[in-house]
Amino acid sequence: MTTQTPPSTAPAAPATDTPTGLIGIPAHLGRALATGGSALAVVSTFLAWTWTAEFPGDLTVYGYPGGLQVLVLVGGALATLLGLSSYGVRGLGWLTPAGGDAALKYATLGTFATAWYTVLAISFDLGGLVNLEPGGYVVAAATLIALVGALALPFERPEPDPFDPDDTGWERFKHESGHRWATVRAAFTSHSPGPVRALPSYVEILIIVAVLALALVVFTYGIGTEYDELFVGFLITAGFGFSALNRSGLIAHASQITARHQNITVCGAFVAAACFPFTQTDDQYATLGVYILIFATVALGLNIVVGLAGLLDLGYVAFLGVGAYAAALVSGSPSSPLGVHFPFWAAVLVGAVASLIFGVLIGAPTLRLRGDYLAIVTLGFGEIFRIAVNNTDGTSGPDITNGSNGIASIPDLNILGFDLGIQHDIAGFTIGRFANYFFLMLVITAVVVLVFRRSGDSRIGRAWVAIREDETAALAMGINGFRVKLIAFAVGATLAGLAGTVQAHVTYTVTPEQYLFAGTTPPNSAFLLAAVVLGGMGTIAGPLIGAALLFLIPNKLQFLGDYQLLAFGLALVLLMRFRPEGLIPNRRRKLEFHEEADAPTVLSKTGA
Repeated sequence: MTTQTPPSTAPAAPATDTPTGLIGIPAHLGRALATGGSALAVVSTFLAWTWTAEFPGDLTVYGYPGGLQVLVLVGGALATLLGLSSYGVRGLGWLTPAGGDAALKYATLGTFATAWYTVLAISFDLGGLVNLEPGGYVVAAATLIALVGALALPFERPEPDPFDPDDTGWERFKHESGHRWATVRAAFTSHSPGPVRALPSYVEILIIVAVLALALVVFTYGIGTEYDELFVGFLITAGFGFSALNRSGLIAHASQITARHQNITVCGAFVAAACFPFTQTDDQYATLGVYILIFATVALGLNIVVGLAGLLDLGYVAFLGVGAYAAALVSGSPSSPLGVHFPFWAAVLVGAVASLIFGVLIGAPTLRLRGDYLAIVTLGFGEIFRIAVNNTDGTSGPDITNGSNGIASIPDLNILGFDLGIQHDIAGFTIGRFANYFFLMLVITAVVVLVFRRSGDSRIGRAWVAIREDETAALAMGINGFRVKLIAFAVGATLAGLAGTVQAHVTYTVTPEQYLFAGTTPPNSAFLLAAVVLGGMGTIAGPLIGAALLFLIPNKLQFLGDYQLLAFGLALVLLMRFRPEGLIPNRRRKLEFHEEADAPTVLSKTGA
C-alpha cells in the first residue's frame, strides 16, 4: 500500500528544457522570448507608428503613447510582469498563484492581436505598409517574437497521482475515489491553487477598493472610446487580459476575498458606479450608462425566473412594457387618454403592480407546463402584448395606448422638488438629465439586488433552486412546485415593471416596437436571456456585467452595418464554447461544466 501524496499547490517550476509547446524549442527559451518581446512592445509604444494624424488617435508622437498604443502598452506591460513572475522574480510571485505559463500565453496573444490589428488598420485605412513609421515595424516584430515564445510554453494539464500497480481491491478504490473528490474540489476553484490565506481585514478591504477602482476605470475607458478602431482594440485587450488574470489565479483569489466581505463589496460597487457620472463632461456617455442600468436591472429580474427557478421565459420583455405603459398612462402625458398625473412614487407603484398582476395572470394557467412548452407559452405572451398595445388605438380596439404611435411627450420626473430633466450643480460638477436618471436607476438597481439576495438566501429561494435542479425530486420532498414557480414569476415581473416605469420617462415615448422578442438592439427578450446566460445564471454580478456588455457592444459596433449581428453572434458562440458557465458563474454551474474536462485519467495496471 502506498500513501497518496496531495497535489502540490506551488506554482510550476519555470525552467524546463523539454519542448512541450506547439513548436519544438525549449520552454525556458520560449518564456524568454515571450517576456522579452512583450517588453520590447512596451518600448515601441513610445515611438511613432505612422507619419500622419489621419489615422485616429494621433500615433505620430514620439515619447507619448496615444490611442491604440495605450492598449498595446497595457497588454505588453501585463505580459512582461507575468513573464517575470514566472521566472520567480522577488516581489512578483503574487501575480501568478496558479502558475504563470497559461497566463503569459493569453497576455502575449492579446498584445499580439491588438498590435497587429493596429498595424493592419493603419495599412488599410491609409493605403499600404508604406504609411508605417519605425515604431509600427518594431511593435509588429516584437509581438510576433513574443507570440512564438508563447507557443513554445508547455501546456498545463492535471497529472494523475501515481499509485502502485500491484494494489488491488480496497486500496485502489480508495485511491481512485480520492482522485475523484480532488477533481471535484479543483473544479470549484479552477485556476486557483487553493484557499487564500486570510489577510488583515483592512488589507482585504483595500484590495476590494483597488479592484472596484480598476473596474470603474476599465468601464469608463470602454464606454468612452471615441472611434471604432479603439473600441475593437479595447475588446481584444480587455478579453485577453481578463483571461490572463483568470489563468494566473488572481481572479479566483479576488473572488475569495470579496466573498469574505460581501456586504462591503456590494456597497463599494454601488459607490463606484455612483462615481461614473462625475467622470463625464456631458451626457453623451451618461446616456449609455442609464440605458445599461435599465437593461441590467431587467436582466437581474429575469435571473430570478431563469437562474434561480429554472423557468425559460422568452417573453419577459413584455413585463417591462407593461410597467412602462402603466406609468406612461398616469404620468401626465398629453397622449394619455386617462388625463391624470400621478406623483413619481404612485406611478412607480402603478407600473410595478400592473406587471405583478400580468405576471400572475399569465403564470397561473401556464406554469404547470415544463421546459419547451412553457417557453413557447411565454413567447406567445410577449407577442400578444405587443399586438394588443398596437391594436388598442381606438380603431381596431379601445382607445388606450394610441396604437403604433404610442404614448409620447411623457414629462420628466420631479421628486421632492428635484427636476430630473434639468442640469444641477453638485460639488462643482454639472450633472445633466441622463446623469440624474442614472442615479435614480442606481437606487432602483440597489433595490432589485437587495430583493435578489434576500429571496435567494431565503426558504423560497432554496425551493427555487430545488425546482431548477430536479422538479420531480423537489415535489417528492413536499415542495409546492406550482406555488413556488408562480412566486418566482410574479417577483420577476414586478422587478421588470419597476424598471419600466423609469424607462418610460427616460425615453419620453413608449411604443410597441420597443418590446420585441428579438431585434438589433436591446432591450428585447432574446438579449435579456443572453445577458443572463452570458453573465452567469444564479448570480448577481453576472447578469449586470452581461447586460452591460450586450448593450454596449452592439451600440459600439454599428459601423459594421449588416455584419453587426454576424460578428456579435460569432463572439457569443466562441464565448459559450470556451466559457459555457458564463463570465461570473456560481460554483455549482462551474462544476457542472468542467468536472469531466478537468478530471484526470487514472492509470491502470500494466498489461491490463
